[in-house]
Amino acid sequence: MSVSRRQVVLGGAAASAAAALSGCGLGRQDSQGAPSAVGTTTAQDRTNAPTGTTAPKKKVRLIGDGSTSDTGPQPHQPTPRKLQPGEAPPQFVVISWDGAGEVTGLNLLSHYREVAKEVGASMTLFLSGLFLLPEGKKHLYRPPRHPIGASDIGYLTDHDIHATIDNIGKAWLEGHEIGTHFNGHFCGPTGVQQWSPADWRSEIKQAKFFVENWRTTTGFTDLPPFPFDYEKELVGGRTPCLEGADNLRTAASQLGWRYDSSKTAIQMWPSKDRNLWDLSMQSIPFAGHTGQVISMDYNIMYNQTGGTTQGAPSKRPMWQQQAVDTYLAGFRRVYDSNRAPLIIGNHFEGWNGGIYMTAVERVMRKLATYPDTRMVSFRQLVDWIEAQDPAVLAKLRTVPYGAKPPGGWSKFLA
Repeated sequence: MSVSRRQVVLGGAAASAAAALSGCGLGRQDSQGAPSAVGTTTAQDRTNAPTGTTAPKKKVRLIGDGSTSDTGPQPHQPTPRKLQPGEAPPQFVVISWDGAGEVTGLNLLSHYREVAKEVGASMTLFLSGLFLLPEGKKHLYRPPRHPIGASDIGYLTDHDIHATIDNIGKAWLEGHEIGTHFNGHFCGPTGVQQWSPADWRSEIKQAKFFVENWRTTTGFTDLPPFPFDYEKELVGGRTPCLEGADNLRTAASQLGWRYDSSKTAIQMWPSKDRNLWDLSMQSIPFAGHTGQVISMDYNIMYNQTGGTTQGAPSKRPMWQQQAVDTYLAGFRRVYDSNRAPLIIGNHFEGWNGGIYMTAVERVMRKLATYPDTRMVSFRQLVDWIEAQDPAVLAKLRTVPYGAKPPGGWSKFLA
């Protein structure tokens, strides 16, 4: 199986940087290979549960300079349940966001928090560490193999950093996972694909520092601490442009991570790579074409426009519908066959008038209507996988996408 990939290097002012956030690999594949993800929540579970936006009513233990805290178990987490004999697995869908900054004028992190409440979804937010670091403090960032303070996604304004901190804390209390998209987002020949495991450990250490010390670096005193201990919360991430994953996984495994979503694969049940669950981005049917496309807004946009984010307004309704149809085609291909988890990746962006944002929201609302469908975070997905009988998981991996289990689920998993 071969996968061709392209990447973009994004930079510029804070607002435009956050609007673009990050580019990811472009590719198609049509042979069968491996990977996916898992978790467990119903729309009814989440919409009937209280969605607090204040700290849990427990004793709070401040950590470090008070930027983070230990408030106990995360609210609104499902209890993983082992499949019963003959029971079909739920259809898991992971909605994930690279960068996860809140930018004035877009306000997409806050918007999708509300969408998630309405449809009963938990999401994964891959937070970029630099989105919490003021540009005036960029000398604190020492990226591997790049000048001090360098960044290909720029820095946010102080106002947007403040809004990002506020939203990240509330998102965690609502049940969403906070992973990492690392820091400087360096792609291409001189980017992260050249990094060693030691380079990745340095990048991860710095990403943690920016999350765990925002109170010192920003000087903000009017926001509560994050209600989580990031040392415990951070168990997975996604690399810039889906590059450098092999050495990242070596480093992440040494740090005790549980999964990674930095490669491309097809719609099969996941397995482990370097002791991490490989929850890679997926190739899904590209609506209106015979080929496939990676299940991410950037890749769909690139295939439609050649990479321009300001394409012809007259074509935008068609492109939006094509994006919706593409995601739904990826969903139906597994929902009606092997039930492998569907992985969807996004950025909080305004490309081509925001059509890809609208497409993702339309898809989330549509998926919420399907029985046995769960929109979960990567962490919840891993919790569910690890609660299953290994022999059952091994059987699930033998069923290719597009094919039903021999004899149906009742006999196949009897």
